[in-house]
Amino acid sequence: MRHTSLGKLGGLINTAVGATKRSPGNGDIQWCFSQVKGTLDDDVTEADIISCVEFNHDGELLATGDKSGRVVIFQRDPLSKAAFPRRGEYNVYSTFQSHEPEFDYLKSLEIEEKINKIRWLRRKNPAHFLLSTNDKTIKLWKVSEKDKKIEGYNTRSENGVLIDPAAVSSLRVPCIKPMELMVEASPRRIFANAHTYHINSISVNSDQETYLSADDLRINLWNLEITDQSFNIVDIKPTNMEELTEVITAAEFHPVECNLFVYSSSKGTIRLCDMRAAALCDRHAKLFEEPEDPANRSFFSEIISSISDVKFSNSGRYMISRDYLSVKVWDLHMETKPIETYPVHEYFRSKLCSLYENDCIFDKFECCWNGNDTAIITGSYNNFFRMFDRTTKREVTLEASKDIAKPKTILKPRKVCTGSKRKKDEISVDCLDFNKKILHTAWHPTENIIAVAATNNLFLFQDKF
Repeated sequence: MRHTSLGKLGGLINTAVGATKRSPGNGDIQWCFSQVKGTLDDDVTEADIISCVEFNHDGELLATGDKSGRVVIFQRDPLSKAAFPRRGEYNVYSTFQSHEPEFDYLKSLEIEEKINKIRWLRRKNPAHFLLSTNDKTIKLWKVSEKDKKIEGYNTRSENGVLIDPAAVSSLRVPCIKPMELMVEASPRRIFANAHTYHINSISVNSDQETYLSADDLRINLWNLEITDQSFNIVDIKPTNMEELTEVITAAEFHPVECNLFVYSSSKGTIRLCDMRAAALCDRHAKLFEEPEDPANRSFFSEIISSISDVKFSNSGRYMISRDYLSVKVWDLHMETKPIETYPVHEYFRSKLCSLYENDCIFDKFECCWNGNDTAIITGSYNNFFRMFDRTTKREVTLEASKDIAKPKTILKPRKVCTGSKRKKDEISVDCLDFNKKILHTAWHPTENIIAVAATNNLFLFQDKF
């Protein structure tokens, strides 16, 4: 396990190398920490809370955004990658301020700088490109390395001051000299003034030329080269806002078919749209919805059925959706019901009234696939996160905690007790800390390396071959 100070971010990146072990007859997975460097800080400020996590397409870079508008990029340590067995260690690569707080004077509304989403573009040249967004503005960033400098200008001094050409008595040929590696992040495009409501999703198309951005009521299609024009492809805003019954909660492009995308709603439905059918995709091609079980009907049914995240599988055949209590796997060929349902924290069903009163019932948990679509990870409370193996149907609850951040400490699977009799290794549901929550997770595209954001700390776990 490895901790690297993030400077102003105030967070830590913790790398855990674990061994996957299965006890006979059960699916518990154990992880052991192998390395510890640095210290953990108990002081947490609102600005340091991580708000999104995203690996790039080859997993060499990992980006995080926080509530203060900063983006921190980590790079895979070459030595850890070359080691046998391979280790998943990352070092700070670049830190930059992506967004600043703004004020909308027309609406007398503050626009906070929090980074809502980060999405990487596929690499086409030595530089890296990523999109980052807050509630209103999307920016395209270029991250590039500079390890050479030019010296010997004729009309400029070494400190950059211009020299009068008349004072030049002789000419010299500028030369390129090596310099200490410097990573530069520069904004290449700024896409603004296209969303009336808060942006909750951005997704890059498989053609790598366009992307979509979604807010509560509309989805826009952008060309990466054009900043002053976007096309509205979904608009669910009613003529009379009093008739509003649902909002868009997430949207994503299909990983292979550039004409397909999905968006989820607060009513628990997922709509698949085909841009070949019409310019405005108000009429969906498919509607994925699971009928509600009348036995579970309650005052909170509509709230907990709201989908907080939807992700296509890497193959494009399936998708997962996360509602408050479960993760569901959908086959794009079957709209009537999910093919798999995994309860995340069903023990909270009896606690929904308390969760409503403290607003936790409105928390938006993300979910993600592993590289070959055989496993799913999502977060919970008390810094717990859940992993589901689709092949073996095994599931495990793990905890990202500083208390186990010691060399060779076994990260034991956690179990929650709902009754009055509690076993030694179990934790009572009444003792869970709702202020500690895992909302954001990411899985390395080709290896079993998992990034988990726990407040202002970023934990990385890797299985050991």
